[in-house]
Amino acid sequence: MASLLSSRLPHQRPSNKPVLPPSSSGSILLHNFTYKTRFDQSRFKCSAGGTGFFTKLGRLLKEKAKSDVEKLFSGFSKTRDNLAVIDELLLYWNLSDTDRVLDELEEVLLVSDFGPKITIKIVESLREDIYGGKIKSGSEIKSALKKSILDLLTSKAPKTELRLGFRKPAVIMIVGVNGGGKTTSLGKLANRLKKEGAKILLAAGDTFRAAASDQLEIWAERTGCEIVVAEKEKAKASSVLSQAVKRGKEEGFDIVLCDTSGRLHTNYSLMEELVACKKVVSKIVTGAPNEILLVLDGTTGLNMLPQAREFNDVVGVTGLILTKLDGSARGGCVVSVVDELGIPVKFVGVGEGVDDLQPFNAEEFVNAIFP
Repeated sequence: MASLLSSRLPHQRPSNKPVLPPSSSGSILLHNFTYKTRFDQSRFKCSAGGTGFFTKLGRLLKEKAKSDVEKLFSGFSKTRDNLAVIDELLLYWNLSDTDRVLDELEEVLLVSDFGPKITIKIVESLREDIYGGKIKSGSEIKSALKKSILDLLTSKAPKTELRLGFRKPAVIMIVGVNGGGKTTSLGKLANRLKKEGAKILLAAGDTFRAAASDQLEIWAERTGCEIVVAEKEKAKASSVLSQAVKRGKEEGFDIVLCDTSGRLHTNYSLMEELVACKKVVSKIVTGAPNEILLVLDGTTGLNMLPQAREFNDVVGVTGLILTKLDGSARGGCVVSVVDELGIPVKFVGVGEGVDDLQPFNAEEFVNAIFP
């Protein structure tokens, strides 16, 4: 039997009232799913003219990101402190010290988790330009270093904005391993999108972790979003997501944010469940999910790469959310993961506050770690 689901407003508990026939208000019983309704029949029309709305939403997010540069700057303070030694290395640089300075620069970049491949590429490029006479001062070395990193980020994965298509609702799936900050990132993303005027529906698709639905309900209450949750244990995540997207389509929501169960990237059966979730969503809204965002714990540094590769192979990750970067000096992992996978970083977590999930901007990131 299909799992019983409930979708409700914050604070609202499942109704014990008898199921009413379909009407403009009350409750609807649909394929063994029950949910409260608060709409008139005109809300069932799903406009395909969402292009303008989503374009405007993307622009608002970019503008908001520019005004929050200070948060990004403070969030990368530990990485910046780690890299501050570069200024000392370059202060009294002269041509005869080039090899020693570049060896020390290489070590600093590796400690900050830029990764051996990128580090060697950057250092050797600098060496070639120095001995070729293109770089003649310590300040020029630093400028060339920043440009190398920025060019890599913008060439490998330039599309850092959310790509939400033109049909409503846009569907965003959030995936990742346990403990990476997945549900928290979803809540913060809901908060940011809601503030920019989007009508958001949350789907509590993490049906394995006992407290996951409760955690997401708290975020629904905190952000003023509505939510669909499973009422019975061991409900299938695909059923929860299916019902949420159906409701999103029927009631004119702009975006459905779908939580999923955290899983080890080495667990084949659980990874296959993500494929089922993706398929069921695509049957309801053509082109959905519009985004599959993988949440990665920034404190793990380069250890995140195997996770990212596996999730990408299974479901086709469209963007990354890197969390907990404010508590780590490993900000170079941002560059490593983009270089290795060619997947854009779309958001970075730079604090514990509800507004501390920042849209990623490559230039601002480079300036934050190399002031």
